[in-house]
Amino acid sequence: MDYKQKLEELRNKIDRIDEEILRLLNERAKLAQEVGHIKKENNLPIYVPSREKEIFERLVSINKKYGEIFPSEGVKPVFREIISACRSTEENIKVAYLGPRGTFTHQASIKHFGHAVEHIPVSTTEDVFEEIIKNKVDYGVVPVENTIEGAVNYTLDLLVNYPLMINGEIILEISLHLMGINPNKDEIVRVYSHKHALAESREWLKKNLPDAQLIEVESTAKAAEMAKDDFEAAAVASKDAADLYGLIILEKKIDKYPNNYTRFLIIGKEIPNRTGNDKTTFIFSVKNEVGALYKALEPLYKHGINMTKIESRPSRREAWDYIFFTDIEGHLEDEKVKVALDELKKLSPFFKILGSYPKAH
Repeated sequence: MDYKQKLEELRNKIDRIDEEILRLLNERAKLAQEVGHIKKENNLPIYVPSREKEIFERLVSINKKYGEIFPSEGVKPVFREIISACRSTEENIKVAYLGPRGTFTHQASIKHFGHAVEHIPVSTTEDVFEEIIKNKVDYGVVPVENTIEGAVNYTLDLLVNYPLMINGEIILEISLHLMGINPNKDEIVRVYSHKHALAESREWLKKNLPDAQLIEVESTAKAAEMAKDDFEAAAVASKDAADLYGLIILEKKIDKYPNNYTRFLIIGKEIPNRTGNDKTTFIFSVKNEVGALYKALEPLYKHGINMTKIESRPSRREAWDYIFFTDIEGHLEDEKVKVALDELKKLSPFFKILGSYPKAH
C-alpha cells in the first residue's frame, strides 16, 4: 500500500469517527432536552455552574486514562461548546456584557458560556446590572480586577448597591496586538485604542511607530472597528477583535506586561450550589476603633479559613468611613464558613454576602 492509499484509509476512518461523534452529540442533545423539561416543571435553573464544573473535572480526569493523546487543555473548550449547544436546546440563555462585540468582556463571556447562548452587548457596566434586574437577561459578565491596573472600583460599587449575586468568575489573559488592513507598518499614521491599552503598549509604539498619532476611543473593540475602514490606521486590540473585523495582526503582544490577567464576575440572582472548590465574596464594615479590623477578621483565622483578597472602598455614608470587599476559600454551605461569617457579621455594623461560587480554573 502506497502512502496515498494509506492516507485515504486513515481519512475514511476519521470521517466515520466524526459521523459517530455527530450521532452521539445529537443523542446528548435529546437527553439535554429531557433534562430541560424536568427543570422547567420543577422551576429549577437551566444553568448550573456546579454541574458544569463537575463535568469538566471528570472528563479531564478520564482523558488522562487515555494517555492524553487528545491534549487535556483542549477538553474544556471542546466540551464548553458542546454543553453550550446542548443547553440552547433546553432554553435560550441571555448574557449581558460590556460591549461592543470584540471587547475582552465579550471574550470572557464566550469563554465561560460558549457561543450558543445569546451574548448581548450593553453600553455601561451598570446597564449589565439593570438588564438582570429587569429580567431582560439571565446573567451578566463584568470586569472586577486586573493584575496590572488593580480593582475596577465602579464594579465594586455596583455590587454594593444592587441585590444581585456573584455566580462565578472568569480569568482571562489580556494580550494586546497591533492590527490593521495595511500590511505595511511604515505607512501607519494613526493608532486607535482604549486609554489603558495605549498606556500598556506605549513603549512599543514609541519605539516602532514614533510619529504615529495615538487616539483614545471607548474600547479596544471600537478601535478595531475604526481601523477596518482606515488604510493609514492601526488598532491595539485583542486577537478576537482582529478576527471579528477582518484585520491583519501586524505585531503580536506589544503590551508592556507579560502577566496581564483580568478577573471577570458572572452576575445573576441565585447562589450556585457547593462544588468543593469554591470561593465566597462578602463586604463588611467595622467600627472606628483600635483593633476593629483585626477583631472582625479573627473568626476566619480561628476556623481555618483562607482569605485570598481584601480591598477597601469608601462607604459613601460619611467621610473616612470604609467597607471591605473580601474573598475567602469555601462555600456558604460549608459549616466552618457559615459559623465564621456569622461571628464576623455580629462584629460588623454592615455586612452583605455577594456570592458563593466555583473558583475559576
